[in-house]
Amino acid sequence: MSDIASSPTLVTAAILAIGDELLSGRTKDKNIGHLAELLTLSAIDLKEVRIVADDEEAIVDALNALRSRYDYVFTSGGIGPTHDDITADAVAKAFGVPCIFDPEAMQLLAEMYKRREMEFTEARQRMARMPQGSRHIANPVSTAPGFIIGNVYVMAGVPQVFQAMVDNVLPTLRSGAKMLSRAVPCPFGEGDIGTLLGAVQKAHPQTSIGSYPKYDGQRFSTEIVVRARDEHALNAAAGAVIEMIAGLDRARIPTNPTADA
Repeated sequence: MSDIASSPTLVTAAILAIGDELLSGRTKDKNIGHLAELLTLSAIDLKEVRIVADDEEAIVDALNALRSRYDYVFTSGGIGPTHDDITADAVAKAFGVPCIFDPEAMQLLAEMYKRREMEFTEARQRMARMPQGSRHIANPVSTAPGFIIGNVYVMAGVPQVFQAMVDNVLPTLRSGAKMLSRAVPCPFGEGDIGTLLGAVQKAHPQTSIGSYPKYDGQRFSTEIVVRARDEHALNAAAGAVIEMIAGLDRARIPTNPTADA
């Protein structure tokens, strides 16, 4: 559990993606966006994403920083059969417990390889290693389980397996109040509205106001998105944004000269 005081309306999360191949660009990550979208739908706020190399100290440092700050931490990668799959060891070190061959995981894998008439080699046995005291995350795709320890959910890096594990995990998580949003089209560019929009945001601290520039080939405009968990706060801030735009519209209309002028 996070050191931050728990709130019935706010549940936070972080993602730690692990692998040299992600940092080199050889593998294009597909897991972060997938999980981010599902967390949003589950009313869990993704607050931070980190990508680290297959380096034990880097994983330990990142994991300890994230798990102390957020309600949930999800990791992807580094729990396979090869020598550089060191996530289980690093997570065990972060929690100060031994990394063991989990008896249940060993049995699941041994039976699976027996059915497939394949040798349960020493390398394959590595996939049964996890911190002592962990709970399994079921893997319906390739059997080798992920694991949960504390508020950390450790899952495979292969997208198909990762997604199957996420499907098993999400129903078990605590969620917060659903984030509401309202989009307001604005015919002005960000340079015209930046200062005024900042003042609106300051006046409505219970909301989050984002601006997204658009260009149609001739002129810039902006889509302004107001987000809040309270409908009254959302409507008040959106109303202020609409009034801001109306004020800018009035300011740009030239005064018509009178007939006597």
